[in-house]
Amino acid sequence: MMMPAHTEIIELVASLKAKGEAFVLATVVRTVSVTAAKAGAKAVIRADGAISDGWIGGGCARAAVLKAAREALADGQPRLVSIQPRDLLAEQGVRPGEERDGIRFAKNACPSQGSMDVFVEPMLPRPDLVVMGASPVAIALAEMAPRFGFHLTVCAAPEEQHRFAEADQRRDDFTVPASNAAQRWIVVSTQGRDDEAALKAAVLSDIPWVSFVGSRRKLAAITETLVAEGVETDRLARIKGPAGLDIGAITADEIALSILAEIISQRRRPAPADHPK
Repeated sequence: MMMPAHTEIIELVASLKAKGEAFVLATVVRTVSVTAAKAGAKAVIRADGAISDGWIGGGCARAAVLKAAREALADGQPRLVSIQPRDLLAEQGVRPGEERDGIRFAKNACPSQGSMDVFVEPMLPRPDLVVMGASPVAIALAEMAPRFGFHLTVCAAPEEQHRFAEADQRRDDFTVPASNAAQRWIVVSTQGRDDEAALKAAVLSDIPWVSFVGSRRKLAAITETLVAEGVETDRLARIKGPAGLDIGAITADEIALSILAEIISQRRRPAPADHPK
């Protein structure tokens, strides 16, 4: 027995989320007059622009929706696309490609001359947080981060892993795992144990946001050593130290809170990729 299309899409969405793959779910929310797809129709659009499953209409709607899908995957923001005949757009005083009140307008050049509104929703992997070290700050940060939707990787020695109640991934060295996440952070909180090795691994990774829990003097000494070892100064310039917002934090929990607040600030108001501080 063949499953209804919407059931198949729901299962595909769950599968892609479990794999940590970025994609877009496009849903037809309104139609007027004759259209190929009707309200409630859905389609899954992969990061390469391919429609994996579902149906949102033919070429009249496809180009506008795929363009919105690419943009949604790039900035993580949903969009509403209203595809209408040229005469209806003219009546409203809008041009194809124009945005007004959160709606992107597109032209329907098909003979049917129907209208349809499509909600384009990006489904992005959870943001990554890599915590290096097993200091009290590292443990406190690892306890808080999952509650804010972060995929947590703990890099700590095998004998210290039991100090972390939960983690999505565990490493007994400072190897940074690959990820599909668009947003990734590393916090080095080794507290004097393998500081140099952890910080070197962090800056040599492809993660642009690197924070160090320690004093400016200590960070300066470590970076001087890393420069002598041949690490590029551009990579070292990515380090934010001391980590966290200046909230007068003293305890490990307070410092972890200040670090998480800083990361959330960067996540919600992302800076350019080449300027992580």
